[in-house]
Amino acid sequence: MKIVSVLCVLVFLLAPSFALAHPHFSKTVTAKLPSGAEATITYGTTPANLSRAESAEVGVFVAPRGPKLMLSAAASSGGTEIPAGEYTIGVIKNSADDWTMALYTGGLARGETPDEAKIIKLDSMYSSDSGTAEHMLIDITPGHGKFEGKAVLTLHFGNMLLAGAIS
Repeated sequence: MKIVSVLCVLVFLLAPSFALAHPHFSKTVTAKLPSGAEATITYGTTPANLSRAESAEVGVFVAPRGPKLMLSAAASSGGTEIPAGEYTIGVIKNSADDWTMALYTGGLARGETPDEAKIIKLDSMYSSDSGTAEHMLIDITPGHGKFEGKAVLTLHFGNMLLAGAIS
């Protein structure tokens, strides 16, 4: 009887956390770039933890939960060649209010120090006034403004929105 009482109390205490929990999704986004290359993004909708972004070191490549980009053929960004292959999508903090979108050739294990020679900085734009994404959102969209006519890799994380040309 004592065990049943303990189990009932545990169910009563834990039930609200299960009822309020929300799912996180594994997502895949595929697009055909103007160059003809097929670009496939895979990532998880991790919660936007801006304290991690604030504590990131200036100049260091950061990949929130290691999102991947697979290119079926070569592409480019602002005159920089991006060979076909798999990349980790990330960002580099230039200052508290300026970031650059970048790709890391291959995978990057959690806690691993990135090899600078494997980082490709994209021709990118950063904004902190494009609304809030409570969970990380990554997509490939048509560009506008300076990216008009190009495919754009976007990463929206909290109030951070980065767009990197990739054509």
